[in-house]
Amino acid sequence: MKAVGSYKALAVNEAEAFLDVEIDKPVASGRNLLVEVRAVSVNPVDTKVRKRPHPDETWRVLGWDASGVVTAIGDDVSGFAVGDEVYYAGCITKPGSNSEYQLVDERIAAKKPASLGFADAAALPLTTITAWEALFERLGVSKTGADAGKSILMIGGAGGVGSIAIQLASKLAGLNIIATASREESANWCMARGADFVINHYEDIPEALVEIGHAQVDYVLCLTNIAGYWKTITDVIKPQGKICTIVDFFEDSNLDLLKLKSASFAFEFMFTRSMHQTDDMDEINKLLSETAALIDSGDLVTTAGDAISPINADNMRKVHATIEEGRAIGKYVLEGWA
Repeated sequence: MKAVGSYKALAVNEAEAFLDVEIDKPVASGRNLLVEVRAVSVNPVDTKVRKRPHPDETWRVLGWDASGVVTAIGDDVSGFAVGDEVYYAGCITKPGSNSEYQLVDERIAAKKPASLGFADAAALPLTTITAWEALFERLGVSKTGADAGKSILMIGGAGGVGSIAIQLASKLAGLNIIATASREESANWCMARGADFVINHYEDIPEALVEIGHAQVDYVLCLTNIAGYWKTITDVIKPQGKICTIVDFFEDSNLDLLKLKSASFAFEFMFTRSMHQTDDMDEINKLLSETAALIDSGDLVTTAGDAISPINADNMRKVHATIEEGRAIGKYVLEGWA
């Protein structure tokens, strides 16, 4: 089967960073679905994993966002049948979705929104899982409106996670949403998805918050470079407020800054359940199924931005390069095999 792979950790512009290859088609067993991949999307995690060393220079297929059609099921599968159209984010420790066929555990997949095509559906899984867990599990925001009217600052609102987190925080939780964006087009993107205010993260965030009447906020969701914003975050979080980030600390940061406010801090990593085979892995299926229903009812919209065809090494290189420049709005999707 066709795949886009590599066997070395290389920069995006190096020839062998992305190769069109032929690899063996996997076989479904246990609780796995064999999915014929119709569309994939690319996330910052793809670019980070691409640059990590390969053990023994073995082949690596990236990709952790896909939609497609189930073509075979393992003996223990109970929730899906051959012919089902699905979407999922896969597991970071398993071969990725940049291939014609992929195995995925049924507990971390769901039937895709019926109202979306494969490209628009492929944009959603990884970022939706991340945003959902960050808001409703790590920050403890009520998805039924019990926290309506509270405020959240989302640093980096126009990216993939921010694009769906804004919608979830608005439509389900009823929060007052302050997103950050640095360009007019990205600010407009955030407002169109439900942000109440947009401020520039390259300017004085505390001053901007004062100007819009939110000197302090109940929640902070940091989606980019938390080390660079740590002092700002600890200044603007309310006493007993909650902070979550999806990125690593790249330098030592002083958690004692949270002590006098009794503020809480959490990491969100959407692969935790699948990596560690937790007892509640099927929560991924549930939240993706609930999201599909919200898409089909019109309460949420896809976060897909540009769509490119076909899925091949040249197009994958272009998308990785754009993401590494840090100027992506929404999600980049690749659809179809040549």
